[in-house]
Amino acid sequence: MKLMNVKGTYDYMPKDMKIRNDILDVLRKNFEKYGYLPIETPTLNYYELLSYKYSDDAEILSEIYRLTDQGERDLGLRYDLTVPFCKVVGLNKDLALPFRRYEIGKVFRNGPVKAGRTREFYQCDVDVVGIDNRYIEAEQILMAINTYKELGIDAVVKYNNRKLMSGLIKLAGISEEKTDSVIGIIDKLEKVSRKELNDMLLEININQESIDRLFD
Repeated sequence: MKLMNVKGTYDYMPKDMKIRNDILDVLRKNFEKYGYLPIETPTLNYYELLSYKYSDDAEILSEIYRLTDQGERDLGLRYDLTVPFCKVVGLNKDLALPFRRYEIGKVFRNGPVKAGRTREFYQCDVDVVGIDNRYIEAEQILMAINTYKELGIDAVVKYNNRKLMSGLIKLAGISEEKTDSVIGIIDKLEKVSRKELNDMLLEININQESIDRLFD
């Protein structure tokens, strides 16, 4: 047997783990200073849960590690921490609101491996449920900036509004059922060329006129 890691996965030795643990300690300290509490959710989930908010042609669905267990259940490894958190809120009807939580854990994506992108990696989420105003977003931005400062990182915060994105997509003449797929492609705007984005949009059957209007 040849000893080797699965492509896109790595062993982290003590020197690297010391740095990682120091970073995680700073994150936890800052999150808890703002009143967020730790939770942990299962890595293994029902595939139906992981896929419920996406259309069939959404790119993320092709990146889910999908499997069945001995009971023939349709399962998958989590690809982020947001969907499992939604499940937690849905299952705990007596949850005292507002509920502030953070979670740091491994997620998995069966996508292409390249610099800065692995198939097994840590994700860190901080969320609050039950506050219906914008001050919480300002608080979280401040929390992020202060956390980066403590880590010695100069950060630039960019704010994105999904409702605005959805409105622009609709204005371009693209059907609502394509919104998730189009947003997934637009998210690559700073990583790939306009031609590559154009080709990706054509592949999901967006016509060229709508693509041009969207870029404008």
